Amino acid sequence: MADYDRIHRMCQKRGELWEDPDFPATQSSVFYHQKPPFQFVWKRPKEICNRPVFVSDSTSHFDISPGKMGDKWLVSCLGVLYLCKGLFYRVVPADQSLSSEKEYSGVFRFRLWWCGEWMEVLVDDRLPTVNNRLAFLQSTHTDQFWPGLLEKAYAKLHGSYEALKYGTLLDGLADLTGGITESINIRQDQTTCGRMIAKMLDMTSIVTCTVQPASPQANKSVPEMLMNGIQIGINYRLCAVERLETYKNEPIQLFKLRQPGGTGSEYNGPWSRDSEDWDNIPHKEKERVNAVHLMEGEFWMNYNEFVKTFTHVEMVHLDSDTSRDEPSLHHKRTWQMRLHQGTWQRGVTAGGCRNNPETFHINPQLHLILSEMEEVVISLNQHSIMEPKVIGFTSYSLPKSCMDSTGKEFFKKNKSLVNSQYTNSRQVSYRCFLDQGGYLIIPTTFEPGQESGFTLRVYSSKPLKLKLLDTVPSLLKSAIMKAPVNLDGKTFVQYESVFLQLADEHRTVNAFELQELLDACLPNDYIKSCASMEVCRQVVITLDSTGSGRLKFNDFKDLMCSLKYWQTVFKNHSKDKTGILKAERLKDALLEVGFQINTEVLSILILRYMRKDGTLRFGDFVSAILHLSIAFNLFESKDPLLNGNIKLNLAEWLKSAFVC
Repeated sequence: MADYDRIHRMCQKRGELWEDPDFPATQSSVFYHQKPPFQFVWKRPKEICNRPVFVSDSTSHFDISPGKMGDKWLVSCLGVLYLCKGLFYRVVPADQSLSSEKEYSGVFRFRLWWCGEWMEVLVDDRLPTVNNRLAFLQSTHTDQFWPGLLEKAYAKLHGSYEALKYGTLLDGLADLTGGITESINIRQDQTTCGRMIAKMLDMTSIVTCTVQPASPQANKSVPEMLMNGIQIGINYRLCAVERLETYKNEPIQLFKLRQPGGTGSEYNGPWSRDSEDWDNIPHKEKERVNAVHLMEGEFWMNYNEFVKTFTHVEMVHLDSDTSRDEPSLHHKRTWQMRLHQGTWQRGVTAGGCRNNPETFHINPQLHLILSEMEEVVISLNQHSIMEPKVIGFTSYSLPKSCMDSTGKEFFKKNKSLVNSQYTNSRQVSYRCFLDQGGYLIIPTTFEPGQESGFTLRVYSSKPLKLKLLDTVPSLLKSAIMKAPVNLDGKTFVQYESVFLQLADEHRTVNAFELQELLDACLPNDYIKSCASMEVCRQVVITLDSTGSGRLKFNDFKDLMCSLKYWQTVFKNHSKDKTGILKAERLKDALLEVGFQINTEVLSILILRYMRKDGTLRFGDFVSAILHLSIAFNLFESKDPLLNGNIKLNLAEWLKSAFVC
């Protein structure tokens, strides 16, 4: 609202209409990949018709058509949204106008669920036209412009209108409602589907059914139709399931559906509005289910006709915050929802799927706790829109008491309980029954090293908990190896000779002299990668206990013993290529040295040390060890009582920051 109000006031003051600099009225905003088949002219609504309106409450008809190049899936999404007026006005704020001079300044705002949060999107009202008609979504019989402006806001998020042609109905429903979506093939299991529909109608879920076309009909602006009047590719909202009895006491199960008003034909099959089937139902039964006084677009259909007609049930599950806006859901049972937003970061939390046993454990680990046995819906959304990754998740049984993330051995010894499909869809959902207890959910990309943000949500009708598992930073053992007292081999005699040549009168060396010393003493370029000036300065800060900035020969012996040990650890974890450590293995290598670190610390280390090819050299590894050694030593010196907390004034903080 802040940006909208600022732009509106600025335009009113200047007497001009806003032009969106982030989504300009150019051909590239329409087509970014291919040459436009038409020459578009951008026009504001008042240049297209005499009396444009933004949105009209007076009409109950849904008369949106895809236009010359619009997307049929988006029309169907908007049809579902239009039947839920509370949700509709959440997305399309009604306090906007094309007619009022005080309220109109050429800027309009919409609210869309995007990358795990509600986002307000601003657009100007210049729309692409061909022959003075909107090129994309438009109202057929009215002069409402909310469809075209909402489509423009959606295209802005995607980068262009062309990108919308790769969208899907389920993604669209999620973006317009903020819920998680499911699609169920009716033909695969009709009995289970029927039970699920009845259960979902009792929850804060929007249940729809559709006939999916056998082949895409993207080029047809007029939807195809079945013999009973049901249109292919249109989502009908399922409002209720009722059991009625005939005069002969025969039970009949009926489904109450509603189509977006004005979409054309009306259902004319068994139990339709004027069907003779209703003559077999007592008047009281008809009154009980309100079968006589139907709203526009509503109709009834018996179970056999339903499963014969429709191919899929598509549902949107809404949490308590969102469903509160929709009056038709107020009397329903509320979904319990827990959400986690995270990232797959290369070298830190992007371990890939179970096909990568050496790195799978570095993925984010989420601990789900259920208080009783329950059917849950787990949904994973990726935030990579233009270049989607192949994503999915796996779940394991894990005790409730578990507090830390688990290592690779756990996944080698334990079988998974739940495995979602892996797909490059924006969302992957999985419904399953889980017993009371704890579970570990691992959201992943299929390939390791792929970066993206993600949102994982778990829906249940009963209480649940979801938290991120991570290790607590701690120093398990000192990373600095003390040289044995009786270490007097020929090699160290030679070291001492070179050391004394470079040392001062007090037999100490500084960082510059240490660099010369290491260059002379280290055997090969592989090891010499740790002899940079930056690393030498870190060595001096780490090993110098006097604050003089100089090292004694005993310090140098400790360094050489430490380097030998660190080299062994480095080689243990760099199995693929000698001298190169994959970033994904840094955490395990540091653990062997003695550092247990959490994801946030690891992320900083990876940003500091990982190279373009996703690896670290031995010098990078040594530098990371020295950084951590200094940091842990500083903290321990300030926390003698081991409380786990320290206080620093500004001077102490600055000193600590520069030392680390």
